[in-house]
Amino acid sequence: MYNLRTLDNGIRLLTTSVPHAMSVSTCIYVASGSRHEEDEKAGVSHFLEHMVFKGTPRRPSPLEITGSIERVGGLMNASTDRELTSYWCKVALPHFADTLDVLVDMLRNPLLSQEEVEKERGVIQEELAMTNDYPDYRVGLLTDQMLWPDQPMGRDVGGTRESVESLSRETMVDWFLHQYGASSIVISIAGGLSDDEVLAALVPKLNQWPSSSPYNLQPTVNRNSESHQVRLEYRETEQAHLSISFPGVGRNHSDRFQLDLMCAVLGEGMSSRLFLQVRENLGLVYDIHSSASHYSDTGSIVIDFGVDPNKASLAVETILEELDKIKHGVAEEELHRARELLKGRLLLRMEDTRALAAWSGVQELLTNKVLSVAEVVDSLDAVAPDEVSTIASRFLKGDKLNLAVVGPYQDQEPFEMVLSQWSSD
Repeated sequence: MYNLRTLDNGIRLLTTSVPHAMSVSTCIYVASGSRHEEDEKAGVSHFLEHMVFKGTPRRPSPLEITGSIERVGGLMNASTDRELTSYWCKVALPHFADTLDVLVDMLRNPLLSQEEVEKERGVIQEELAMTNDYPDYRVGLLTDQMLWPDQPMGRDVGGTRESVESLSRETMVDWFLHQYGASSIVISIAGGLSDDEVLAALVPKLNQWPSSSPYNLQPTVNRNSESHQVRLEYRETEQAHLSISFPGVGRNHSDRFQLDLMCAVLGEGMSSRLFLQVRENLGLVYDIHSSASHYSDTGSIVIDFGVDPNKASLAVETILEELDKIKHGVAEEELHRARELLKGRLLLRMEDTRALAAWSGVQELLTNKVLSVAEVVDSLDAVAPDEVSTIASRFLKGDKLNLAVVGPYQDQEPFEMVLSQWSSD
């Protein structure tokens, strides 16, 4: 169980003591993501995430930051998402205090030099080019564009080549001053230290962290139409990459756990409906997966798969048949399998100190509410079979369906025909 303290400057500090752990994981979450950005600043959160690793007055080179962690066998990384940026470090117990100093230093005192900005701009452009070469990445981006058209949620987290090229050092400094203030920071620490030991090491480093007035999340609106959507991108690939998606719900929505279980029944694991039918029975795909994503106030339901281009229409038709079937009932035994799968994966994940720190830290930043693992387990246990089929009927609707396709196709008409038939059923 975690303990939460809010410091006078607004920083929220969560500690989870794991008495027998030999490691300590520190996760620092910042309310800075692509959803905070207006179009002209697209990619600034991700760019800044790169820049804080480039040096501080005390550690003026990137090597002095990463090397401080690597030389004691620690792990360190960062990532930017739609609603937050995360920085994390996992080290053996004896090195906690020193590595904590590194993290706090880089997030409070980045140099943000013009020289490093220009150098990193090229790195990020290469990163964008690399990810856009991956068909599965492209199909995911097409999916987001259909779910959340013409808004930050539907945009690449890294921005575009044009927006990255135009971002100035002054814009990054402004973003840092607004988004990296104390009230936008959640620090979550889990490992083999007591709460008192963590506080003694951390609080003196945090008291002088300045406050700020952060930019708010940009509003999100799901598309409003009376028909399905198809988005096709031509790629000369040997395998077509497809994604079927529907609008979902946010983290605190009352339907969240019903949707999670519906997706588990459909496409989580090798005993799920989609895996058994589309792969095992028909041999159309190597892998197929369904999942529900939850953000602060919105979400998505996504089915991802790769398939022989000549069999893509049949695969889509088969998947849609399975979506219809789940609306008509789920057996208690089947729901039990899906429930135990989700519970088991959650409990296994909690054996890692980094996962424990992330569990409480992300929830606290995004929703100001941390559900315990036990509360999630209880919520999953409370879902009845008829609730899953009812949820499926409510959310898996033809007019809300999006199909993204990346592969060797010039014409989307075959896919339109399959979807039109399903939408009219």
